[in-house]
Amino acid sequence: MVSSLVVPVIDVQNDNFKELWPAMVLAIKTASFIALDTELSGLGNRKSLLAESIEDRYKAICLAARTRSILSLGIACYKKQDDKAADTYLVQVYNLTLLCSEEYVIEPQSVQFLVQHGFDFNKQYASGIPYIKGNSKGASDERGIHIRALFTELLRARKPLVFHNGLIDMAFLYQSFYLSLPDRLAIFTADLSEMFPAGIYDTKYVTEFELRLTASYLEYAYKKCKLDNSRIVTSGGTKPHVQVEFCQYAGHMSSYVDYRVCPAVASAEGQTDICQRFSAFGWCPKGAQCPSSHDTDLIILQDEKGTGDRRKRRKRLRDKKRGRGEAEDGPSIFDGAPENKMPHMELDPGETPAEPCPETEPLAGGDGNNLQNEGVVMKTDGEGNGVSEDNPDCRNPAAKAATDHDSNTKSSTNESREEDRGTEMLSDHPSQTDAPKTKADPGTHRAGFDAFMTGYIFAHSCTRIKKEGVGAVEKEQQQEEEEKMEEENKEKKKEEQSWLPSCLNKVYLSGKEAPLNVVKSTFARSSKAHMQKMKTVWEVV
Repeated sequence: MVSSLVVPVIDVQNDNFKELWPAMVLAIKTASFIALDTELSGLGNRKSLLAESIEDRYKAICLAARTRSILSLGIACYKKQDDKAADTYLVQVYNLTLLCSEEYVIEPQSVQFLVQHGFDFNKQYASGIPYIKGNSKGASDERGIHIRALFTELLRARKPLVFHNGLIDMAFLYQSFYLSLPDRLAIFTADLSEMFPAGIYDTKYVTEFELRLTASYLEYAYKKCKLDNSRIVTSGGTKPHVQVEFCQYAGHMSSYVDYRVCPAVASAEGQTDICQRFSAFGWCPKGAQCPSSHDTDLIILQDEKGTGDRRKRRKRLRDKKRGRGEAEDGPSIFDGAPENKMPHMELDPGETPAEPCPETEPLAGGDGNNLQNEGVVMKTDGEGNGVSEDNPDCRNPAAKAATDHDSNTKSSTNESREEDRGTEMLSDHPSQTDAPKTKADPGTHRAGFDAFMTGYIFAHSCTRIKKEGVGAVEKEQQQEEEEKMEEENKEKKKEEQSWLPSCLNKVYLSGKEAPLNVVKSTFARSSKAHMQKMKTVWEVV
């Protein structure tokens, strides 16, 4: 089995943002596709975020994006290496620590979850990259070196964007770095389709509807794809597979790099007691107190071992669809669920999200509205020092409490390492077997590494689905298509056609059988603010 993979994640803060700017912009411009992930200060009311009506869901997401903030942004740039073996990518990963300069709500449950997973709030308030949400303040937003200008570079690059369950991520990015969100979902999707003409891909949708994995939370999907890819490598066959390489970081640059170790999947011999709830959803309300295993490696191997038992597999999938884990655990899989990235949980279309447990229900006023002590309004001064204050007059819905571990919130349980020196060029093909000594692990939850995992799933899916699909096309049809493509001679179009056409602009919706299509509807036009914004983006190039 292929040994551990070490992923260098560059930590970007306000004090090195200007220095790293040229490298980040170059990575974005030269990438074949870009994977993104965010960490948020909260999401608000989970029941509204899982409303039956998609329009109602969008309204709840808008409220969250307008009142909460992005704490960190992960960017993983995957560049296909044409001069190397097929499906070889040079990957550059950045983790940007951000600090909203306006008032925003930060929910205690989100703070607790992030702190448990190593997020450093002291570092955020001391050296986070400042930004202001909402509408732009003129052409200056497209110039200079700041986070909104970096988002503008992302627009100009016209690269395919990849998310994992990305509806909320896209809404927060739009509100934080582009414009105030439009009131209607159809206008929002119309704007997105023009902002990112190369397409948007959702690996949650890919793993659910194309790969059809037993589970689709981020850590499970990544480890399953990596395991399958590693087996192809070690088999010595000619099957196509993904190879990833990283830049070398030497000198003072190495001090910016956080090295993430991804151990190879271990053997599952003698181990059978896994948590069915965690297995299906990537979280468990019992957290570390759960007597059953939450080991994702073990879960994957157990799933593979049981694929021959059709009755057991059907029952597992049926329980998952119904929102059950272990029957004795209670009436709803949602009780006590972590809220930081709650919409990544599954929900049956016919099921209404359960009300919160009494011990986790937020305080309410006489009118039934949740009081502001569900969250804390954060204010920042000009120097970026955080100040918090209770504000009982501000009434915003907050998410329900949770303290448990949540891999389904895009967190990896692999140990992470920060090494003393730069890494050599690493590849998933000939992985390093003896990684250098590392410092103590500061935590495992990073938007940058989550973005890397998202991109890896996408790269693996493209290789697998594309290659398997070719055999179904007749030779004559292939020749005709190749001739047409040669006549058109449009490199960009060729690159776009090489990805996943069946998943293009399809965003996963929890509890729904159909995805959200990011297209411009005949019943809705793009927003006027967006059209003016795009003119400004291209005028200042």
